[in-house]
Amino acid sequence: MPKSSNPELRRSVTPWGSFSWGYSDVGADIFVGLGLVLAWAAGASNVAFLFAGIVYVCIGLAYTELAATYPVAGGGQYFVMRGLGDIFGFIAGWAVLLDFTIDVTLFAWTSVDYSSQLLPALVNSVHPWLHFTVVLALVIGLCLLNVVGVRESTAFNGVVSALDVVSESCILCFGFLFAFRPHLLIHTMQFNWPSPYQLMLGTSLAIISFVGLESISQAAQETQRPASIIPRTSVALILTILIFALAYSNLALGLQPWHPILDAHGHPQQFWQIFPNNADNQGKAVALLAAQVPYYGAFAALYVPVLGAVLLLISSNSGVFGSSRIAYAMSSSNLLPSIFQRVHSRFRTPAISIVFFSTIAVIELLFAAAPALYPHVAALYGRFFHGENGLEFLADLYAFGAATSYSFVFLGLIGLRLTDPLSPRKFKIPLNVPFRFRGERVEFPIVAVIGFVGIVSILLFTLRTHALGRIFGPSWLLLGLILYLAYRHHRRLPLLRSQKRDWRSAQTEILRRAGELELMDEYVANLKASDERKRRTA
Repeated sequence: MPKSSNPELRRSVTPWGSFSWGYSDVGADIFVGLGLVLAWAAGASNVAFLFAGIVYVCIGLAYTELAATYPVAGGGQYFVMRGLGDIFGFIAGWAVLLDFTIDVTLFAWTSVDYSSQLLPALVNSVHPWLHFTVVLALVIGLCLLNVVGVRESTAFNGVVSALDVVSESCILCFGFLFAFRPHLLIHTMQFNWPSPYQLMLGTSLAIISFVGLESISQAAQETQRPASIIPRTSVALILTILIFALAYSNLALGLQPWHPILDAHGHPQQFWQIFPNNADNQGKAVALLAAQVPYYGAFAALYVPVLGAVLLLISSNSGVFGSSRIAYAMSSSNLLPSIFQRVHSRFRTPAISIVFFSTIAVIELLFAAAPALYPHVAALYGRFFHGENGLEFLADLYAFGAATSYSFVFLGLIGLRLTDPLSPRKFKIPLNVPFRFRGERVEFPIVAVIGFVGIVSILLFTLRTHALGRIFGPSWLLLGLILYLAYRHHRRLPLLRSQKRDWRSAQTEILRRAGELELMDEYVANLKASDERKRRTA
């Protein structure tokens, strides 16, 4: 925890603000993931989304329990550190940092792609330098917005999230009423089923459409009464996004017929008739789908690109917010240098963390944009990375970071159930097996095991099918571990072991600062009862 002499993060996130922080990240993912999954999973796109959706539900339930029980800014990194130890907490946090910095660039990139539907000058393949310049300007602008304060960012998210929920619901309602053909869905699944490799690749990309629940837990330390608010907002978000993802994938398969074409390597693939194998179109699939809806499509073709661009922009904004809060929490726990813990005296935001990780996002943008900006770089990509473009590069790393961090979160949940059974859990995931561990009654979470197996499968799919992700993802983790060990050695802290901490006092203080005084009293009573039982049996 930060020292009391330092200014603390301001608690200004309301219930709708908590939902909109998550929706602005997860809700925007379908705008990116739909095109990428359709391009590879073809007639099994809905199956890919279903598998990723089941894993997402497990992830969502785990995050809901953990964020409500431990309402701190660190999110998954803090949960893993507390449940498994410092070095595992660092790995989980460093993987999430990769995800959120990619989030900044990926969604700013696709925000410009959606804008190009109405402004053709922004098409990346036509004017790559203009596309790059606009994306760079958006990243810098969001960095400055977050330095000013979370209240302003939350208000920005809330309005657009509400508009998008209404818009996506309208697209689905009109699409299923006037354009959806069930027989075409069945035909597409029967005759356009992908190869096992393509299905694995599509499934690994489908998880992109469900990444972002971390944003709610990142805002927990700035949320009013988090133990009460977070379960409601998280469950609502889980159901909303799951319904949207499954509905859009089925609507796409039953809306227009598919036809075979050859990809860049001469391999036969199946592609949506209105969705050619083009990265510029992959980045704006929802806008293309909406334009095909009868009656509503003519209107949707005008506003969906705008709304999609704005929603993707606030998802990019969530990446700036999330990366800075993770770094703030990791610094507070001696996993990163203390400079990332500093809070601006006027705005009360972690300004240094915001600027530093926004800079990392700019570096990722430079690497992703290089093939379009320089032909000789594109030739290298084609030779060594199977011709992957900038959007696919960002998606590769996004999927790798998400799968890695979520794998550790499930293990952290299991560890905390065993080592910290006394913390009150206002929300607890279902399907638990009770038994006694170290003299205390604990409940082993079956859902965490199911989720762990699912997310590790997606991680293996990612490593198997993504050339760039297979190289740069593990390289990011290796670089982080080197920096971590160097920092711990400099501070004379344990390298592979955990620093000694008083978790009891820390948890009491966390609940007090969160305003959850009833839970704090319950926790203190549980501790006293446990100590009394141990004295009697000693």
